[in-house]
Amino acid sequence: MKSPRNHQAYWAFLGHRLSGLALAIFLPAHFYVLAMALDRARLDHFLKASEMPAMKFGEWGLVLLLSLHMFFGLRLLALELLPWSSTRDARLSWIGWGFAASIGVGLIFLARVI
Repeated sequence: MKSPRNHQAYWAFLGHRLSGLALAIFLPAHFYVLAMALDRARLDHFLKASEMPAMKFGEWGLVLLLSLHMFFGLRLLALELLPWSSTRDARLSWIGWGFAASIGVGLIFLARVI
């Protein structure tokens, strides 16, 4: 018998859950940077630091996490709200498309940054 954890749907669930957790961990840092806008000198210093390659890589990772979370979330909404004759077929076909679309968004962002 095949383990339920060795299935595409499990990996899509895990990708959605972990990307959501990573985005939730990112939120306090995001709010901290937004608060820097109150002090122009601190914000200017941060914006200069954001030009570093490591920060650009982090931005790319953030965009990839956002798109992964969005596309896998859309997959879950489609499974729950749309009528399907067989949810197995829909579940498996949307995983590949969602992953490919999120990688595509990440690559487009990376191409614009470089």
